[in-house]
Amino acid sequence: MALLTSLFAGVSGLKNHQSMMDVIGNNISNVNTIGFKGSRVTFSDTFNQFVKAGTNPTATTGGTNSFQIGLGMKVNSIDRNWNQGTFERTGITTDLALQGPGMFIQKSNGQTFFSRAGAFVFDANGKLVSPQNGAVVQGKVASSDGVIPPGNNLEDIVIDTNLKLPAISTTSIKWGGNLKSNSELTRTQTVTQRGNINSSAISVAPAVAPAIDTTSPMRATVYNEFGDAFTLETTYTKTATTAAAAGPPVVLASDTYTLNYDLLDKDGVSVTTGTITALKFEDDGTGNVVLDAASLAKFDGTINRVNLPASNIDFTIEATSVTSNSVTSTLSISADNNRIPNVVSGSVTVYDSLGTAHQVTLKYTKIADNTWTWTASVPATSTASGRAEITTGTILFNADGTLDPANISPNNPQMTFIPKGGANSTVIDLDFGSGFGGITQTSSSSVVSALTQNGSPSASLSNMNIDQYGNVVGIFSNGSSKSLAQILCATFTNLNGLISIGDNMYTAYANSGEPRIGSLGEETNTTVQSGALEQSNVDLSEEFTKMIVSQRGFQANARVITTADALLQEITNLIR
Repeated sequence: MALLTSLFAGVSGLKNHQSMMDVIGNNISNVNTIGFKGSRVTFSDTFNQFVKAGTNPTATTGGTNSFQIGLGMKVNSIDRNWNQGTFERTGITTDLALQGPGMFIQKSNGQTFFSRAGAFVFDANGKLVSPQNGAVVQGKVASSDGVIPPGNNLEDIVIDTNLKLPAISTTSIKWGGNLKSNSELTRTQTVTQRGNINSSAISVAPAVAPAIDTTSPMRATVYNEFGDAFTLETTYTKTATTAAAAGPPVVLASDTYTLNYDLLDKDGVSVTTGTITALKFEDDGTGNVVLDAASLAKFDGTINRVNLPASNIDFTIEATSVTSNSVTSTLSISADNNRIPNVVSGSVTVYDSLGTAHQVTLKYTKIADNTWTWTASVPATSTASGRAEITTGTILFNADGTLDPANISPNNPQMTFIPKGGANSTVIDLDFGSGFGGITQTSSSSVVSALTQNGSPSASLSNMNIDQYGNVVGIFSNGSSKSLAQILCATFTNLNGLISIGDNMYTAYANSGEPRIGSLGEETNTTVQSGALEQSNVDLSEEFTKMIVSQRGFQANARVITTADALLQEITNLIR
C-alpha cells in the first residue's frame, strides 16, 4: 500500500500543479484586460498517515516522535492580488481610473455589481454605462439647481445631453480699480484765445444789414463735469473804429469789437450764446494794439464766465492777450491749454431676462480733490425707448484713498433700464466696494474695470468634466459650469471575498462583507482620474517565473508516478 500512497501523492501533485498552471494562464491571458487583478495559488499538504505515534518522556526514558507519511498535497488558497494597476491616458472624459481600494458600482436588471474597469460611455438615453453589457454606473444626480443631494442613496447616472441653462438677468456688477489722486479736474476751466485780429480785414458792422462782418469762427472742444464734449464757437464783430489823429490832444487809433460765443452740444444744437461787448483795442504808444484797461476788466471771471448748472458746465473765456492790427490774423483758441480731459471708464457686458447682451459703461470724472462723479450708461440701441439710459452720482474718498460706502451718493447705487426686445426691466446694483477692496484713489495710474457680473445668456451643454471626487460638471456654451451628478464607489472589508462573474465585474459574497457606499475622497480613501484607464496588474516576468516553477513541479510529480509504477512492476514480476 505504501507504493500506492506515493502514487496518489504524485497524482495530487500533478492535479494541483495543473491548477496552478491554469491560474497562471488566466493571468497571462488578461495581461491587457483593464482593471484586471491577477490571482495566485498557494498549496498545503493534505492528510498525514500515522506510522507510529510518539510517546511522552518518562523519568527513566526519553520521549519518541511520531512517524507520519503524507498523503499528497492540495490547493490551500487562490487569492487575488488587489494591488494598484498603472494608468493609461486615453483622453476620453468618460474613461475613469480608480486610485485606492474603492470599486465602481453598477446595476443591470436589478442586480448590483462592482468593478475596477472604468471604460464607460453614455447611451442613447444619457445613462453612463459599461459598453460591453449596458450595466449602469451608480451615484447621485444633481437637482435642477446643480446641488448634489446628501447621503448615499444610489441612482442611475443620467445626463441630459440636450440640457440648457436659462438666461440669468444681471442684478449686480462689482467694480474695481484706481483713480489717480493728483489728476486734473475733468471739467474745462478756461478757454483761452491768443493771437491777432487783422483789423483791416474787418469793417465796422453796418447799422442795418442782412449780415454782420465778423472774424471766421474759432472752435474749441470743452467738457462738463461728466466728461461730455461740447463745441465752443467764438467770433469777433467790429463795432467801431477810430483813426489816429495829431494833437493836441493826441487821439490814438483804436478798434472796438464784440466777442460772440455759441456753445453747441454733441448734436450741434446750441446750448447757450453770449457776448462780451465793447472790447476796445488801442495803440499803447509802442506800436502794440492791445485791450484797454476797461476791456481787460471784462475778463475778471464774471462777464466772461459761462456757467450752466443744468449742463454741468462752468468755464471762463480768456482773451486778454489778443491784439488787433493790420498784420495777418493769427487767432487761435484752446481749452485748458489743450490738455486731455481726465475721464476714466470701464465697460462690461450684462444680460437681460431673455439673455440679450448689453454694454454698460461706467465713467469717472474728477470734480474736486478726493471727489469724483460716476456715470453709468447703456446705449440707446439697447433700450426700448431708443434713448441712452444714464445714472449719475458722486464718490468722496477718504484722505488715505480708501472708500467708505456711506460716502457714495446716492447710497446703494443702482441703474435701471428697460431693454429692447421685450425683456423685463433690468435693475443692476453697482458695487464700488469698500476700503481697498474695490475702487480706490491713490497716486497710481487710473484704471477701472468690472470685476464680476452675475448674469449670463441662455446656453446649451457643450462639454463635461469629471473631477477627482467623481463630480460630473457640465460646461455650457456661455462658459458657465454646473454640477450634474456625482459617481459613488464601494469599499469592502475583504476584497478577496468577492466573486468574479466575468465582464470585469464582481458581486458581494459570504466572506466579502457588506459594501460600504461612499463619496470619492477621504470617505473611501479613493479618487478617480478622468481620461485614463487602470491597466491589469499582472507582472509578466513574475508569471513566467511561476510558470517554470509549475512546470518543474508537474514534471517532478510525474517522475514520482513513473517511479512508483516501476516498483509496482517489480512486485508483479515476483510471481514469475
